This record gives sequence, C-alpha cells and structure tokens, in this order.
Amino acid sequence: MPVVVTAIFHPVEGKKDQLIEALQETMPAVHEEEGCLLYAIHDAQDGTVTMIEKWSSAEALDAHSKGSAVEALGKAVGPFISQPTTVTTMTPIAAGHAERGLL
Repeated sequence: MPVVVTAIFHPVEGKKDQLIEALQETMPAVHEEEGCLLYAIHDAQDGTVTMIEKWSSAEALDAHSKGSAVEALGKAVGPFISQPTTVTTMTPIAAGHAERGLL
C-alpha cells in the first residue's frame, strides 16, 4: 500500500532561496530510490517549504529514511532551517473518483 508524507521545512529568515537550492541539488538522488513515486517541493504561503512525497510502500519509505540520499539532503538543508522539519506520514483513504480521490 502506498504511503504519503509531508515534510515541512522552516527556513531561517532570509535563507529560503538557499534552502530551496539545497533541496533541488539533493532531490535527484532521492528520485532514483526504489519505491519513490513522488518527491516534490512546494513554496507555501506561510513562508515554509513543503515536500510532498509518495512511496510505493512503508518498506520503501523506511529504506529511504535510512539511506544516504536523505542523509545528504539533511546535511545540505541543515544550515538553512530554523527548527526541525515537521514530518507527517499518512496512508491514503480512497474517496470519490479513483483518479482524483487518491494521491
């Protein structure tokens, strides 16, 4: 069963562009990981940067969380975040149209 994750990054004042650049530079390695279906960043209106992820399974997400790509990403963004990243893991619930009711 797929797993959806949001990771909210809280940039240091004046460092949002550097945070985004660090994410952009390290994301291609994550895109190559087994089970990565979606790994995309978004600029939120509240000043944060939100990563929306979709993994093919809990096992794929677990491997990602222990892998070298996420370790490199963490090191790259560390200087540009003001607090720990808020990570929420979710299991999709089907509703409505099959193609529009699931991420």
